[in-house]
Amino acid sequence: MSKKASKGQGSRAKLREFFKENVGKVLDSDTLRQIAGASEWGRRVRELRNEEGMNIVTHNDREGLKPGEYMLVSLKPLPFFERGISKETRAFVLDRNGFTCQMCGAAAGEPHPYDANRKTRLHIGHIIDKSMGGTDEPSNLRAICSVCNEGASNLTLNRPQAIKLLAQIRRAPSSDQLDVLRWVIQKFPTQAKEILKNQE
Repeated sequence: MSKKASKGQGSRAKLREFFKENVGKVLDSDTLRQIAGASEWGRRVRELRNEEGMNIVTHNDREGLKPGEYMLVSLKPLPFFERGISKETRAFVLDRNGFTCQMCGAAAGEPHPYDANRKTRLHIGHIIDKSMGGTDEPSNLRAICSVCNEGASNLTLNRPQAIKLLAQIRRAPSSDQLDVLRWVIQKFPTQAKEILKNQE
């Protein structure tokens, strides 16, 4: 594995070239920092993933990788999801969707329900694809995890109606019901206080 990069290139271009020369190989952060020749090499890697769609995975995405290890899975770019969407819009959509995947319900940062060896990493996806006339407006965007994005779960779940959701919660053990209660109170602290106040 050659650690030399062309002179005169920016750090992002150096990293892009190096990943392409080492497809399928595990690369460590020290090597990438050296190749980039810049302190913000991590930001450049994120740009390659998010803006250029390079299929670069980390320990959050793939079992067997350690923290600080990266790998370009293939030269085929990932689907065009987040380019052109502002940070503000991305933050708004993630908050609106409760930082959970709108297909499988997995929460950001938690072990994924379909692959416990992976932490849930969320992307922003289009409800109506741009190729079908969809826009980058928040109403056409949703949070989607990397597993559902890859189609690994093969599920497209409808949002449950309140009556069905409550029926499932009533059937659950008390410990699970308390977990739901804690989550609801954390999600809606002001409304929870108001409801409790009105119950007195």
